[in-house]
Amino acid sequence: CASAMNAITFLQANPVDLLFLDVNMPYLSGLDMLETLEKPPLTILTTAYSEYALEGFRLQVVDYLLKPILFKRFYQAALKAQQTFQERELAQSTSKENQIPFLYVKQNDGFQKIIWNDILYVESMENYVKIIFADKLLIAHQTMTSIEEMLPKDAFFRIHKSFLVNIYHIDSINGGRIFAGNHELPLSRHRKDELLQSVVYKNLIGR
Repeated sequence: CASAMNAITFLQANPVDLLFLDVNMPYLSGLDMLETLEKPPLTILTTAYSEYALEGFRLQVVDYLLKPILFKRFYQAALKAQQTFQERELAQSTSKENQIPFLYVKQNDGFQKIIWNDILYVESMENYVKIIFADKLLIAHQTMTSIEEMLPKDAFFRIHKSFLVNIYHIDSINGGRIFAGNHELPLSRHRKDELLQSVVYKNLIGR
């Protein structure tokens, strides 16, 4: 596509598994474009400037290619994207009946078992996530997208680009804020209507 605006139009009309996105584009940068997408496809950024790398990983891109792009790096990025795509497909194919009620999180040299129902919410930190419980916090080297695919979709809802909440722990919703336990979380205005329709209104007393 010749511009980010053209790319957005194409993405709205066509399913895309992998997006190669240049940072420097006319009218709207690749990073700004990626931030506008509610559910972006797997993305590999390309640019001549290394200073955008941190921002790219904050947006959970698969990889970051510096120009001029060597074939070896291109191939490595493509393989990484393929692996991520296959992991996502495998997670999506897991039926609700076969949903394992726990996960393991790598901690130092060991693995910590966690019960997903005990999770209050998950917060993205670039290429790490914070997993918040009522009484503890764990940090995992995982992207938000990958952990979202591992958790049951009927229990966890992406309320913001950086926050995934367990709907069974939502105590209240007030304007653009969600309260879960003693935590106050931001609710994206783009996600608020879907949350109200899929979670609140279906269980609302006294309409």
